Amino acid sequence: MSDIHLFPIEVSTTNTKHNEIPKGINMIEAPRMWDIGYKGRGVVVAVLDTGCEYNHPDLQGQVIDGRNFTSDYNGNPEIFLDNHYHGTHVSGTIAAGLNGFGVAGVAPEASLLILKVIRGNGTSTYESLIEGIEYAIDWRGRDGEQVRVISLSLGGGINDPRLHSAIKRAVAQGILVVCSAGNLGDGKRYTFKKTYPAYYPEVVCVGAVSEDKKPADFTNTNDEIDLVAPGVNIVSTYTNNKYAELSGTSMATPHVSGAAALLIEGYESKLKRTLSEAEIYRLLMNNTEKLGFNRKSVGAGLLNISKGITKKRT
Repeated sequence: MSDIHLFPIEVSTTNTKHNEIPKGINMIEAPRMWDIGYKGRGVVVAVLDTGCEYNHPDLQGQVIDGRNFTSDYNGNPEIFLDNHYHGTHVSGTIAAGLNGFGVAGVAPEASLLILKVIRGNGTSTYESLIEGIEYAIDWRGRDGEQVRVISLSLGGGINDPRLHSAIKRAVAQGILVVCSAGNLGDGKRYTFKKTYPAYYPEVVCVGAVSEDKKPADFTNTNDEIDLVAPGVNIVSTYTNNKYAELSGTSMATPHVSGAAALLIEGYESKLKRTLSEAEIYRLLMNNTEKLGFNRKSVGAGLLNISKGITKKRT
C-alpha cells in the first residue's frame, strides 16, 4: 500500500525562457545574502524525494552523496537518479549553481544529500520515508559533514507514530525539518487540511503564495502553518537537462530549506558556534514579512531573508 505521495502539482511549461535568478529567489531576497558573502557553503541539506538528476548542468557538483530507499532500479541503494522530475526541481530551487546560465538556487553553494524515498510513479511508503530520515540523521560525509536541514516536499494522511518519532529524533539532533503543507486547498482560507509530517509541531510547515503575495488557491491552511514562500510558476531544474515551471507547496518548501542554509552559514560565521535547531527556527520566523491574511493561511508571513546578516563576512 502506498501511504506517502507527492502532492498534486502543476507543470506549467518546460524549457521556458527565464533569467538565471528566478522570481521566487528574488521574492525572498536571497541575493542580498549572496552579496554579503553567504551562499550556503558548508551546509548540507538532505532532500528526500524522487531522487535527482545530478548530472544536470546546474546541479553538477552540488550533490555530495545519495541513496535509494525505494524498489526502483531493482532496489539498488546506490542508484538515486530521478525517474520522475519532482526531486530534480526541488533540488534546483535549493542549490542550483550560480554559474551564469540556467537558474540559481536559494543557496547556490550548499551541498545536497539526495535520498530517494519516492518511486518514479510518485508514491511510496512510510517505511521508505522513515528509513530516509533515519539515514539523514546518521549520515556523515567524508570530511565529517552532517545534515543540518531535511527538506520534505511530500506527505500522507496518516499520523504514523513511527514517522513522528523519526522527526523528533532529527530535531533532537539539531536538524531543521522543513515540510510542505500540502495542496488540498480549494481556494478558501480556512480549509484546515492536515498532512503528515507537515502537521507535526516539531517541523517547519510551509504554505505557498503567488507572485502577488496572496495565498495560492491550492495551499493547505491550518493551525500549524509556520510561514509561506513562493509556490506558483516556480522555474527550476528538470529532468533531461531541461528547466520547467511548476506550482505547489512542494515548490515553496525548498525556498525555505535553502534560506535556512544561508542563515546557518551566516549566523554561525558571525557567532563562531553551531546554532541549535530552535535558533535556526527562530531565525526563519524573524525573517518574514507580514501579510494581510489570517495566520492559519500564512503563518508568520512571507519568507524574506533581507533582515538577516547585515555585515559582510571577513
